[in-house]
Amino acid sequence: MITPVGDDFVKRYRLDYNLDALERVRRDIGEEAYSRLKALIEYRLYGREFDRSPIGVKIALAFSAGSDSTATLKILRWAGFDVVPVMAKLPQMREPVLLNAMMQGAVFVEIPEYMEKMSDRIRKGAPICGICHSMIMEAVERYARENGIKIVASGDLLSSGLISIYIKGNIVVLNFPAFLAMDKREAIGVLGRKYALGFGCPLWKAAARNAPVLKRFAIQRVLRELRARAIDEKTAAVLIRDILQK
Repeated sequence: MITPVGDDFVKRYRLDYNLDALERVRRDIGEEAYSRLKALIEYRLYGREFDRSPIGVKIALAFSAGSDSTATLKILRWAGFDVVPVMAKLPQMREPVLLNAMMQGAVFVEIPEYMEKMSDRIRKGAPICGICHSMIMEAVERYARENGIKIVASGDLLSSGLISIYIKGNIVVLNFPAFLAMDKREAIGVLGRKYALGFGCPLWKAAARNAPVLKRFAIQRVLRELRARAIDEKTAAVLIRDILQK
């Protein structure tokens, strides 16, 4: 499912730092969740096997059915967590994506005034990915609070260190691939199938055709992920070519 990081100095450093972040939320997530998440990091650091029997700890996962959130779902379930994939039902989502999410046991949440906010930004030629992500996470966090779930996970690859797992009000946010110092290639490897790399959802692609300046912001995002080693040079090149061809 996942493999130890070996002698990769940067990943080992990040994992050690993420252990410190885990200690800060120990009382908030409870001993069962704490012990299992610590065991996952120690598996990445030392290859130390651990008990993966179900522990009954629920995690609400912001689920898009993409590579990062799907890998997060598979690993957390493999590790014994009770994961609820929560998908924000957006207008640009195609039927196969929704059907795939349903097969994974997803629940769907709505985001009021989503298209109004997106359309306004598209008219202005402003970036849309950041605000879209924020609205999705707010909806998933709201679902978690309403259903008494303490941990909300995401497929974020970048937020390492003290923001890989942190307290937000009365919940704990877990940016899971970053918490395990995973990169994009590792996430895709977890899927166990071929995965076509590409940048952006149908809404972003339509927006970029109307406002080509959005491609510049997208390339900056790819380069940020490359600098953070969330993706490698080959992946970055594929994504940038995809952006420029829109």
